[in-house]
Amino acid sequence: MDFFIEDKKTDLSKLPLAVRMRPKTLDEFRGQSHILGKGKLLRRAIEADRLSSLILFGPPGVGKTSLAWCVANLTKAHYISINATTSNVEELRKVISAAKQRESNSGQKTILFIDEIHRFNKAQQDVLLPDVEDGNPILIGATVHNPFFSLAAPLLSRSLVCELKSLKENEVLVILNSALKDKERGLGNLKVNADKQALEFLAKTSEGDARRALNALEVGVLTTPKSKDGYINFNLEVAQESIQKKAVVYDKDEDGHYDTASAFIKSMRGSDPDAAIYWMAKMLYSGEDPRFIARRVCILAAEDVGNADPLALVLANAALQIAEFVGLPEARIPLAQAVIYVSCAPKSNASYLAIDKALQDIENKKVQDVPDHLKDASLDEEALGHGKGYKYAHDYPGHYVKQKYTRKRVRYYEPTQIGYEAKIKERLDKLRKAQG
Repeated sequence: MDFFIEDKKTDLSKLPLAVRMRPKTLDEFRGQSHILGKGKLLRRAIEADRLSSLILFGPPGVGKTSLAWCVANLTKAHYISINATTSNVEELRKVISAAKQRESNSGQKTILFIDEIHRFNKAQQDVLLPDVEDGNPILIGATVHNPFFSLAAPLLSRSLVCELKSLKENEVLVILNSALKDKERGLGNLKVNADKQALEFLAKTSEGDARRALNALEVGVLTTPKSKDGYINFNLEVAQESIQKKAVVYDKDEDGHYDTASAFIKSMRGSDPDAAIYWMAKMLYSGEDPRFIARRVCILAAEDVGNADPLALVLANAALQIAEFVGLPEARIPLAQAVIYVSCAPKSNASYLAIDKALQDIENKKVQDVPDHLKDASLDEEALGHGKGYKYAHDYPGHYVKQKYTRKRVRYYEPTQIGYEAKIKERLDKLRKAQG
């Protein structure tokens, strides 16, 4: 039986501090005021015991499981908790059957909390649909993934979806101080002198993850010898040792990966080399493949710099090849050079727009035949007129001659007046004018 469901046999001292300090009421809950503030829909539904099926998503340690514990203490429903990583269809059917029997016998509904619900495949999610729609069991699902990508649409349509955000530093600080003062569930029975600077350090480096901050506090307090006066001095040095290397929120196949890559690309496009280097450093620090980074730089050099600075693509490609050849840690240096160069380079997406416009015409309009004078005349096809009348540009002054290259005139490339593309535009305007 779960900790907060009146398990009298549970020895609280054996549970992690982060588990013991889970809030029992919404007033104890910290953060997420955008969905749990006074008068907000979710808070009203919980307090009125009118909760519909609920999907909670957000980064680790922001209160998804804690919110489920609060519901368990406030609701009149029976509470069951499972983890999608260890559960299966058979267990789901047993839980649903028991929920129906319980409602039939006593009128009591069941709340089913499923942690890491994104781990369920479509068949497992489908098992939940009929009974979730009937309101028994009431589903509360928790996931670190964006549910609109990881969960089936029918399940989402039957649920209230709420995003939980990373806790603010001051909110984590309140949680840490509560843990130090609480004598029943926290560390209040220990004599702890906690420096304000040490607690602020934990609140900052935990990156909005209350669980990580509490774990660091607990290990620091319990492993630090008492001083002569009997107190445990939790100072900045102890805090730094307790939290060890800073954990960066970055999962290679999850939202952190895509969000960071997006910020990286948009920073280069926005000509901010400092921001671009920061996001690249985060990716490298988190173990990202340098080839992934190099490919993003190459794409951006062609798409967003283009002919405003043709050298950008050359340098990006060189960085890609060097990164593959030398590997980390040295690969970070040519990657940084390429990132800074393309960030600072003049920008033009004219080439990108040109090919997309042409592809739209190919897809949506009648495809043009190749003009006869441009067709391949290498075979004995003079009788068909292939190649007849073609004008070889190098035979004319300036290596240019007026000539049709499509049956119907098309225009896709519109060079800008930025960087080297300004020279291209100047020449192309003259040539287009000559074409008439």
